[in-house]
Amino acid sequence: MKLILLGPPGAGKGTQCKRISDKYEIAHLSSGDILRAERAAGTELGQKAQDYMDTGRLVPDDVIIDMMIDAIKKSAGGYVLDGFPRTAVQAEELDKALFEAAEEITGIINLQVSDGRILSRLTGRRSCPQCGAVYHIENLKPRMEGICDRDGQKLVQRTDDTPEVVADRLKAYHEQTSAVVGYYRRRDKTVIDIDAAGGIDDVTASIFSNLDVLCNRIG
Repeated sequence: MKLILLGPPGAGKGTQCKRISDKYEIAHLSSGDILRAERAAGTELGQKAQDYMDTGRLVPDDVIIDMMIDAIKKSAGGYVLDGFPRTAVQAEELDKALFEAAEEITGIINLQVSDGRILSRLTGRRSCPQCGAVYHIENLKPRMEGICDRDGQKLVQRTDDTPEVVADRLKAYHEQTSAVVGYYRRRDKTVIDIDAAGGIDDVTASIFSNLDVLCNRIG
């Protein structure tokens, strides 16, 4: 399967992509993870992206497109795209690249969550600067307050999880990324709408149920 997982920031895309990747044995290609790795390595791409990521703005299309298409080409078998495409332009460029490779997207999973719930989720999120593990001050607490369960590092709030930056990220999503769903609907692609406001396991079960049906349909 070749999947795209869409949804606003804080909808749980990373968590659900990892679960999809494990169950269906396909690659999890996260634009955010790839960009952060580039930034940590101090590459030219990472330096270009840093200012955008720190302020919650979308990284320019040309940077993201080249990076993600390269990652797709390196992936043997299926994949689930996390954080890409974010704009209609990116979706168009992805379609062009897939067409040239005689491939196409199997389906698009669209996670739906209200802005109010997203704000609560993200501003309460804390992450480990060492291993990347994510926690929440109310819903997913570590065993010891403020300390990562995995490696004992002090948890931090990402610069893009402050209320001001979250508001900007949601604005960018509504202005640009949500249009990607419309792009695929107009092209009669399979778009699976998922209510992602509930518990993580419930959302996963709904995704798996829909993907199992999709798998049976495509053989």
